[in-house]
Amino acid sequence: MNITVVGSVGLDTITTPLGKVEDALGGSAGHFAVTASNFAPVHLVAVVGEDFPKEHLELFKARGIDVRGLQIVPGRTFRWTGYYSTDFHTRETLETQLNVFEGFDPVLPEDCRQTPLVFLANIHPRLQLKVLEQVDRPRLVLGDTMNFWIESDREGLLEVIKKLDVFLLSDSEVEELCETHDLMKAARQLLEMGPDRVIIKKGPHGALMVSQTDVFSVPAFSDVKVVDPTGAGDSFAGGFFGSIARYQDFTDLGFRRAVAFGCVMGAFNVEGFSLDRTRDLEMTEILQRYENLRQLTVY
Repeated sequence: MNITVVGSVGLDTITTPLGKVEDALGGSAGHFAVTASNFAPVHLVAVVGEDFPKEHLELFKARGIDVRGLQIVPGRTFRWTGYYSTDFHTRETLETQLNVFEGFDPVLPEDCRQTPLVFLANIHPRLQLKVLEQVDRPRLVLGDTMNFWIESDREGLLEVIKKLDVFLLSDSEVEELCETHDLMKAARQLLEMGPDRVIIKKGPHGALMVSQTDVFSVPAFSDVKVVDPTGAGDSFAGGFFGSIARYQDFTDLGFRRAVAFGCVMGAFNVEGFSLDRTRDLEMTEILQRYENLRQLTVY
């Protein structure tokens, strides 16, 4: 199964306790696309400026990612600068330059409108709704968000949530959106809004998936050396949707497997700056780590 992702592609300048990178490939769609391409063909819809490095474009192509929907327009590419504290738990945004991303108008290539799997990455809710108007009866729509949209366009976000099959968000985001620290209560509240499943990313504590018929919790890896957490959530989404595309299993078991692969790919992501770790993975390495995680969830 093919996947279409719509989101941001940008250049990140990141400082962590283990080093610094400048103008590294990033963005929600960038991390997702490279991660998911380990499992299935990916169509990328985003916008970059004329200054976007050719080597990043060539990386997408080398990974088999369809870049016909990647608009290259006059101006500068979206940029984000951030700093992580010594424990990696606190992140400070030092600068955000929207640049050409501010005027992003997602247009899907005609054949991509039939893609069975659609990921609405972290972009303005009105843009997510516009994408949904362009797709033709997808098998599964996965949507992500962030605290900024919860605060600035709650009504728009609620409209998006009604149209999702799977809603993906972090523990802090679900607490703000649902105004409760009880994650199970919040998940049940979100299910009533429309999605069939809610997945809550809990960072170093793994992930929780809740549906009307299933509750599944996955632990995080304890032996991962964190280098750069940027994009871990998008890599989780890439592993999750990649698994769905690879195995085409829409049962509770298939979704459980997908959540586990999401945790696997999120763990790989944090082991290097930018996409250094996820860009060169072998499937044997991915499957081995998946098996290691699976052993943590059985007895």
